[in-house]
Amino acid sequence: MEPRIESPALTLPGVLPALQRLAGAVKKAGLPDTTLYLIELRASQINGCSVCADMHSRELKAAGEPDERIFTLATWRETPYFSGAERAALALTEAATRLADRSDPVADEVWEEAARHFDETQLSALVVAIASINAWNRLNAITRQITGPWVDQFIASAPAASQAA
Repeated sequence: MEPRIESPALTLPGVLPALQRLAGAVKKAGLPDTTLYLIELRASQINGCSVCADMHSRELKAAGEPDERIFTLATWRETPYFSGAERAALALTEAATRLADRSDPVADEVWEEAARHFDETQLSALVVAIASINAWNRLNAITRQITGPWVDQFIASAPAASQAA
C-alpha cells in the first residue's frame, strides 16, 4: 500500500498550522480529552480514515481508557460503557459526519440532547472538533495516507518512551 501523494497537510503551506490552531482552540473549551478522542475516533471509523482511527485509538489507550470502550465504540448505542454526555457527543458526531444521509442532517433532538450536556462554548468546540476531524479524514482518505507505528509520535498523552519511537 502506498499513498497517492504526500499528505496535503504537509505539502500545502499553511494547512497544518491552520488545522493545529483549530485543535488548540477546541482544547481551550473545557471538554474532556477522552470525549474529543472518542468523537475523533468515531468520525474516523465512519469515514474510513486509517491514520486517524489508529491515532485516536492510541490516544484513548494512552489516556488510560479500557479496551471495552475502544473496541465497542462503533456500537456505542448498544453498550453500557459511555456516559450520557459522551453519547450525546457521539450522536452529534455521527449526524454531522453523515450530513447527506438525511433531509434534516442534525435533527433537533440530537442537538437538544447535546445542549443538555454541554454549554454553548463546549457545543461550539464540539462542532469545530467534528468539522476538523472530518477535514483530516478527507485529506487522508482521498490521498490514501497509510497508518503505522509512526503515528505514536503525535499522541500528546502517550508516555515519553513511545513518543520517541
